[in-house]
Amino acid sequence: MELIKYLNKHFYTKQELLDITKVTAEDLLKYQEKGQMPKPSYKLSVNLKSDSFFGLHSEAQEIEYYAKGYSSWLAIIQSVNSIEAVYSIFVKRYKIAIKSLEKQGYSSTDTKVTSALDDHIKEEWSHFLNGIYGLCTQSGLPEDIAAKELSILIINELSACNELTDEQQNKLTLAVDLLDSASSLFAPHERLKSSRHRLVNEIRRKYQLKS
Repeated sequence: MELIKYLNKHFYTKQELLDITKVTAEDLLKYQEKGQMPKPSYKLSVNLKSDSFFGLHSEAQEIEYYAKGYSSWLAIIQSVNSIEAVYSIFVKRYKIAIKSLEKQGYSSTDTKVTSALDDHIKEEWSHFLNGIYGLCTQSGLPEDIAAKELSILIINELSACNELTDEQQNKLTLAVDLLDSASSLFAPHERLKSSRHRLVNEIRRKYQLKS
């Protein structure tokens, strides 16, 4: 029951997403097949059984769950007319998010966010379409994805040091806070295996960082 409560609170079911966006199930599938729209982050298989005056009844259902931010992504898909245009919007928003975070003082020397940024974004796009970021970020959208990935790079770089200066400790605190704000809570059965547990909870414990 905890899993169902979590999914119903933090995600839209496929039907809810269709109702909100006024998109048909056929169009949603078409957008996914074209590589414009992410797949569901969760699929829940439910076997229903009932017993009433009319006797026993059973049926199987599969419920798809999508990040709530995908209602706005569907609006973007409907406003442009090519896969290239949709991807271009993803790239632009991702890069703007990275530049904005760098202006705020978040920085990494990793090539993923420097010389190899374009290749990195191509990989991110693939994960995005597979529904991965709908599962592990707050919105599933480029801004949260960029924040999550940049913060992870910074945390990994700093936590690899034997000792941290006060300045590094402060940078680590800010990076952990950023990851905390961009990451989802994760489903109850996933939490101990999640990046949130490893890079937020455990890093705060190890370095005695304030949350």
